[in-house]
Amino acid sequence: MAVKLTKKKQAPKKIVKKTKSEVKAREVKNQMSRPGKYVEAVGRRKVATARVRIYEGKGDFLVNGKAAGEYFANINNAATKYMQPFNLTETKGKFGVTAKVSGSGISAQLGAVIHGLTRALVAFEPEFRSLLKVEGLLTRDDRMKETRKPGRGGKARRKRQSPKR
Repeated sequence: MAVKLTKKKQAPKKIVKKTKSEVKAREVKNQMSRPGKYVEAVGRRKVATARVRIYEGKGDFLVNGKAAGEYFANINNAATKYMQPFNLTETKGKFGVTAKVSGSGISAQLGAVIHGLTRALVAFEPEFRSLLKVEGLLTRDDRMKETRKPGRGGKARRKRQSPKR
């Protein structure tokens, strides 16, 4: 924190610089607060959590402030995966989507976005439930990383070393 002295008779002013994380958090918050009516749902996969909002009318598909195609660029067929709920319900192009994702890796985050998007569509129109349930999109994939056991040398399933003699 720096102190800046102005004219002789005025008190010193405090100057506080914002960190990069504070600025980035504010940008994401501004992008999540799109005006209009929306339906929100939470999707999860492994340790990843996605808060998904769908807005009626045309709009972009944003994930953490970036376009979804750009955010999931390293995953093969990512576009077909996250558009699957829209294709099944025949609502492609009728919604704008914003998602805020945290935790785990990029692949698990994609699964969390799909799960949250499916839940949001069901909350918007309950008749979509039967279409999405058959494809298994409403089921939360509960497979998690196996926990590490003490005394095993770092890995979850590694065995103890046996003595040579």
